[in-house]
Amino acid sequence: MTSKKELDELLIDSSTPEQSKEEIQAYLDKKQAAYDALEASAEPVDRARLQLDVAEALIGSGRADESWEKARSALDTFIELEKWQDAVESCDVLYQSAQPASIVALAHGVWLSVTYPVDPTLTVNMLNYVIDETPGKADGAAIAAVTAHYVADVRAEADQHKSLTFLTKQLLANVAKEHSGVEDQDDLSLWMERLELLDPDVFLPRLSLVLGAIVPVDDWWFDRDTLREKIPQ
Repeated sequence: MTSKKELDELLIDSSTPEQSKEEIQAYLDKKQAAYDALEASAEPVDRARLQLDVAEALIGSGRADESWEKARSALDTFIELEKWQDAVESCDVLYQSAQPASIVALAHGVWLSVTYPVDPTLTVNMLNYVIDETPGKADGAAIAAVTAHYVADVRAEADQHKSLTFLTKQLLANVAKEHSGVEDQDDLSLWMERLELLDPDVFLPRLSLVLGAIVPVDDWWFDRDTLREKIPQ
């Protein structure tokens, strides 16, 4: 796995902006040195993971334009090797780089994270980005929120189920309030029924429509039909 948690902890633990910049630069130097030291025979997945670490650190260093190329290359490697969690993390970094196609990268990451059984926390994070990017009164935010809650409920292990579903319930309640002024549980249930958010066989295809509005059918970076055939049974 990549070291996103390690980099995030640097940002949290730093007492001043100057210290944070120094620590991120040190992290970047360490990861770049490790990447440069790789043997030609190194496993492609190891190379791609270090490349993604470098890409994420570049964002923290204010060099997001350089980050994009590295994260995009890493994504292709992870897709080819069927490393779905790493692929979603690549899309996360691409989105965080705030480049012209970052919203397209987000759509790819959401599709992968909902389609494949990756860490549900990562899936919830990706869907939360969609909520942030969507006007509060648009149905797309509601569809993303209910999908996040559904994924958390069916995928989270026992040790994370309670905390993650609590979070997604709050996401859903916040979206309902912004969308239609919903304030209590009874109104929330009626709102979900009215928007057809109770049945995953209904709202998951609607999520595909939301993603399709972001990425035209001919502009996807991978063949989704081919990847669907690789879904674990």
